[in-house]
Amino acid sequence: MKEYLDEIAVQIKDMGPVEAIGFLAQKFPGQITFSTSFGWEDQVITDMIFANDLSVKVFTLETGRLFPETYYVWNRTLENYNKPIHAYYPDVEALEAMVSKKGPSSFYESVENRKECCHIRKIVPLKRALSGNKLWVTGIRADQSLNRHDMSNLEWDEGNQLVKFHPIFEWTLEDVKAYIKKNNIVYNTLHDRGFPSIGCAPCTRAVQPGEDFRAGRWWWEDQSKKECGLHATQ
Repeated sequence: MKEYLDEIAVQIKDMGPVEAIGFLAQKFPGQITFSTSFGWEDQVITDMIFANDLSVKVFTLETGRLFPETYYVWNRTLENYNKPIHAYYPDVEALEAMVSKKGPSSFYESVENRKECCHIRKIVPLKRALSGNKLWVTGIRADQSLNRHDMSNLEWDEGNQLVKFHPIFEWTLEDVKAYIKKNNIVYNTLHDRGFPSIGCAPCTRAVQPGEDFRAGRWWWEDQSKKECGLHATQ
């Protein structure tokens, strides 16, 4: 697998994000997809895909617990580009069983309960969204959290059995903001209120100056458990 990744890495080495995504879309026709949660980084990549008419399917995970501001960005993005964003929902029976047994806020009670909620609302729908694809494009950047510094812009995802590509992996947050401003891209106004990372409303708060990028996610838990499993490393 290392040889396979090295081959792709060499092919896209000197390409910018748009050119690299376009190249990979041709290399994996009909088998490349991009996941958006409508944050800063994802809006940048959505623009790259839609504005350049790249053959990449764009999808999002509709957990049922998103912020109103997120839905606003979702709607505006559909209006601006007139291209589909495929929504993947949790399994109804699994969600009903969890909430019926434990209530709507069980994730506050234990790490196990929170992971169960993330599994039902995000991990299982993600598996469906990625099924049949060979390459998954994401908005991950290296400086978003300490554990992401150990990643590279091209990886093999053992759990999902596909290649992951992070086209703006080396970008700084200022790079992202500059792109958004230059291209007049709609973005989530929660970012202006101290939310660098935006997920489900009950599980996300603003961060304080000096706090880690992801300190506002699952803030009641130990800092070492700040991933939901979508980008778990193997």
